[in-house]
Amino acid sequence: MGRVVFGVILALVLLTLVALSFSLLGLVNSDADQFPSRAERWLASRALDASVERRASRDANPVPINDAALIEGMKTYVTACAECHGNLDKKPSAFGAELYPHAPQLLIRPMHDPEWHIFYVTKHGIRNTGMPAWKNLMSDTDIWKVTGFLSRINKLPPAVQEEWNKSLQHH
Repeated sequence: MGRVVFGVILALVLLTLVALSFSLLGLVNSDADQFPSRAERWLASRALDASVERRASRDANPVPINDAALIEGMKTYVTACAECHGNLDKKPSAFGAELYPHAPQLLIRPMHDPEWHIFYVTKHGIRNTGMPAWKNLMSDTDIWKVTGFLSRINKLPPAVQEEWNKSLQHH
């Protein structure tokens, strides 16, 4: 039994050393215009989720969700987020497509994360991506309003949807 455990540990150490050597020798392409491998995408996604799970407080959205808050969240989204994540016309962002990894197009493919997760990522950003930390650029209340808007993107009340349609007519 001891030999099996030793063999498993040795194999894990060797795999880790091979992966580290592979990376440090420059064999991992870090160019922003090259699509990352499936393994890299899987690892980055799992690492992000694990980091947020460990650090986020899981607070409920303290902003009352009503038409006014959702409209304010939508307006903040347009001014602060749409350049990378796509505008209200639901056309993919050309700028967001040039980031590595590509910025998710949040109106085309809405997030299914809990609000606390969206809030945390928006507030603190994501290192080594184009996603900045917004904590010094907007208030927690404004971040919660954007979070409320994004988490309800597929089920907006009629008044908010009407405001969305009005903004499309002005562009």
